[in-house]
Amino acid sequence: MSDDTLRDTWLSLRQRLLARGLMPGDSDSLSLRDPASGQMAWGTATDASMRSLPLAPAEGCGTGAVALHRTVYSARIDVCAVLVGGGPFCRQMAAFGGWMPAVFDEQIRQLGHMAHPTNDLARLPDALADGGNVALHAGQLLVLGMTPSRLALNAELFEKCAKAWVPATAGGAKLRTLPWIVRHVANGRLMKEEARAQEQVRQGLRPEETRGY
Repeated sequence: MSDDTLRDTWLSLRQRLLARGLMPGDSDSLSLRDPASGQMAWGTATDASMRSLPLAPAEGCGTGAVALHRTVYSARIDVCAVLVGGGPFCRQMAAFGGWMPAVFDEQIRQLGHMAHPTNDLARLPDALADGGNVALHAGQLLVLGMTPSRLALNAELFEKCAKAWVPATAGGAKLRTLPWIVRHVANGRLMKEEARAQEQVRQGLRPEETRGY
């Protein structure tokens, strides 16, 4: 991917997330992996443009917001887009244990099992090891995607799920989780897609878009 294409893709994705209220905080950040160059495009909601940074600097992942993105990419080879942000209902997750069970069909099919919350960056890779595309780390919501468009759809879907789950939980409703066979089949499809994406990234290629989101 050329630098111009990577910048334009990043700017377009950020605009979409901003327009849908999924990146409302000034420090919310967005990154894209470029499998061919080993670089990532990174920037915040208010940056004039993205910065091109190495995915794997000479000494560790560093600290701060950039290190969080690098840690995700290091832990999940299939992931090529990361959002630290989320909509208003997503941001309430920390007040409700920081974790949502598998309640909705599309949730488990597209987002997988939500990772359990972490505060220590060193523990984040283990939390993401099950292939889930949503996690809460240090009170910040992470949304992952195999492609930029998949990230946007994942962020929109999780906000939709949170909009139903958070008020119901706050009101004391007892929500049933999906039957195990539904979780098994739906999550299995996602894991196959992530395995294909992982192989493509290892070959220096961008993961192909999948149909039927």
